[in-house]
Amino acid sequence: MAITIYDQLVPVFTKMLTALDKVLSKAEADAAARKIDPAVFVNGRLAPDMLPLTRQVQIMTDQAKGGASRLAGQESPKWADEEKNFADLHERIAKTLAHLKTFKPGDFEGAETRDIELKFPNATFNFTGKDYLLGFVVPNFYFHYTTAYAILRHNGVPVGKQDFLGG
Repeated sequence: MAITIYDQLVPVFTKMLTALDKVLSKAEADAAARKIDPAVFVNGRLAPDMLPLTRQVQIMTDQAKGGASRLAGQESPKWADEEKNFADLHERIAKTLAHLKTFKPGDFEGAETRDIELKFPNATFNFTGKDYLLGFVVPNFYFHYTTAYAILRHNGVPVGKQDFLGG
């Protein structure tokens, strides 16, 4: 049996978003235990020119909702990027998981060859569905997930590989 676009996106991203939600909960508990203002973690960066944790989560969830929507031939929902604390980040992840649950395998029929166009202020990118998923959505999703995890780990949150993988 072939692996479908649905198989590569919806269950995998659902698992990883759920894992990130648990990592964020561990970060909250760690901040409380060490009497650290949670804003230190939420606004944390790995380097001065990198985006903070909140933005990493926003982009990761945008990749999940946008990737699934576009590959299913639907308009991606637009969400304001207004998250400021752990509760907001948990809510955004929950909203993304709820959106992913709306998709069924049949929604992605023909997605491999679907034309996908992304317009940004300074550039426009055109992909086939397969190239969009494998060359844009998946790498961006994992980059931002890994960076969010690394920000928390760098700040001393006691998480490890099993937390990252959702084990």
